[in-house]
Amino acid sequence: MHIQNHIVSNIPVFEVDDPLSEVIHFFKETTHSHVAIIEKDSYLGVLDENDLEQFETGKTVNDHRYDLGTFFVRKDTNWLDVLETFARHEANLVPVLDEMGRMAGYYDLTDIVNLFIDTPFFTEPGGIIVLAKGIKDYTFSEIAQIVESNNTKLIGGFITDSKNDVIQITIKVASSNLNEIIQTFRRYNYNILFGNDDDQFMEDLKERSDYLEKYLNV
Repeated sequence: MHIQNHIVSNIPVFEVDDPLSEVIHFFKETTHSHVAIIEKDSYLGVLDENDLEQFETGKTVNDHRYDLGTFFVRKDTNWLDVLETFARHEANLVPVLDEMGRMAGYYDLTDIVNLFIDTPFFTEPGGIIVLAKGIKDYTFSEIAQIVESNNTKLIGGFITDSKNDVIQITIKVASSNLNEIIQTFRRYNYNILFGNDDDQFMEDLKERSDYLEKYLNV
């Protein structure tokens, strides 16, 4: 997936010598979680909207220099790592740097999530299964073999959780008749956490997307 065309360049970037009053105004007028700070065209870090109460109008950004977060992505960072950056830093705006360490713009969480939803994993008809197994006891090749042994194509899959040495994998298969596939997974000692048709999964996804949109508009 090519996401570079979705770099946003119309959101402000502040200089380290700018007054904090401008940053305060930015956060109060938007729903963005962070904003980038630069010094002489070089990226320094981000100010966090959660620190807004600490900002004083009579000071400059430089007074909070040592409070800056340091996360960012590069223009060539793949989309999965971009999503991970959003999640790890609880951000809805992530700075994008060029090869010289200068600001190229931002990625907006809503844009990236919408791109993800438009991938074949979500748009192709089929069924969703959520599996769990010991982290040392599974392979994606085995998962594909189990699906294909039931005369069904594996559309895609990704790891959705990992804790206490147990991995959770969400897969989509090109069939809405999941019973035989699920039974085969059970014979291979996979725990089935969810197995339902695509319509139900897409309805659940829509509810979560609606919640995300409401959250971003608060």
